[in-house]
Amino acid sequence: MTTEAGLDVAKLQRRTIVTLVIAQAFGGAGVSVGISVATLLAERILGSSDLAGVPQTAQVLGSAVVAFLLARIMTTRGRRPGLALGFALGAVGAVVCVLSGFLSSFVLLLLGATLFGSATAANNQSRYAATDLAAPNKRATALSLVVWASTVGAVLGPNLLGPADRLTMSMGAPEFVGPFVLGAIGATLAAIVFLVRLRPDPLLVARQVASVDPRIRPNSSIRHVYRVVASRPRATVAVLAIALAHTVMVSVMVMTPLHLHHGGAGLEVIGFVISVHIVGMFAFAPLMGIAADRLGRLPLIGLGSAILLASVVLSGLAPAGPSVGLTVGLFLLGLGWSCCMVASSALLTDSVPLEDRPTVQGASDLAVGCAAAFGAAGAGLIVGTWGYATLNVAAGFLAAATGLLLLFARRSSDPSRS
Repeated sequence: MTTEAGLDVAKLQRRTIVTLVIAQAFGGAGVSVGISVATLLAERILGSSDLAGVPQTAQVLGSAVVAFLLARIMTTRGRRPGLALGFALGAVGAVVCVLSGFLSSFVLLLLGATLFGSATAANNQSRYAATDLAAPNKRATALSLVVWASTVGAVLGPNLLGPADRLTMSMGAPEFVGPFVLGAIGATLAAIVFLVRLRPDPLLVARQVASVDPRIRPNSSIRHVYRVVASRPRATVAVLAIALAHTVMVSVMVMTPLHLHHGGAGLEVIGFVISVHIVGMFAFAPLMGIAADRLGRLPLIGLGSAILLASVVLSGLAPAGPSVGLTVGLFLLGLGWSCCMVASSALLTDSVPLEDRPTVQGASDLAVGCAAAFGAAGAGLIVGTWGYATLNVAAGFLAAATGLLLLFARRSSDPSRS
């Protein structure tokens, strides 16, 4: 298929996927290091773990708010400027986090973490760019390839925690700021890749192919997005499934470094366990995409819910410090999240019209981020008061609720594929 301007859509889709894969490799490294050490830096600055989860909450909230703002930019101007801006803001946030370590300022850490969430927002929104030009029966596969691309940087990043920290400390920097230097570099490189290579813009080309009148300005208000989602039951299920699964993943994952640290684990061990978790999140995503396209979106969401339940059981039973049970539990936590994220994202894209997709996708990430922020904040309080095992019990209820959504989805009359 070619556009009126003579563009080969299939060729452009391949170029788009390659560009997204390259950017995700860099961006994934940047995002993962911030997730791994934010709680540790907060504990060092405060001298207590009671509020150690707050910077992660700020990062998640920043990601949520920025996701919708980026979506509004992409609605009118395309994917390229929105994704590049998100990673650029994330790089600035990582630099502010470095400054917070030097100044022992918790306020600066919160500001930096909030801005750093922009990189997470761009990282998440990238997956939807892969679906703009994809055939309907290949959307989940295309989306999953971008999710999978995060594996390289996201696995490499946590394993560089120790070396990066030692290198910066040898230069006189305080503990736990080195990984944020890596985060700034990764986010900057991702922004550059988008600016240089994401041309022509896949979203704008998709609108040309669909003969959408460019003179009509899409409605990007929250009220309109709510009406679109509320009128489509399976879109509602998709948003709720992503939100619940992501909250389970974030709440358990964000407190795991502290659980390991309190048991005597060093940064190398913490980085390894987080890397195993990230392998579960991203490495098998293409298989999830193929399964979602061939077997349907809903069965994969159900499988993800079951895997999440198994993960919190193993993690909750694990003692403080490194253990096989905790490592396997964190791997399954990532794998269950992967099932739900790929299938639900594809289901959401299937369920809404082309002209509304960017803002609905952004609003979905806003809702997901707010739910996860609540989970991250609650996780710190739960662990500080009742312990890590209790946190996993609470997460187990959310994982079960994800599976129960399927009962509602199967009764809906949405024309979107199940």
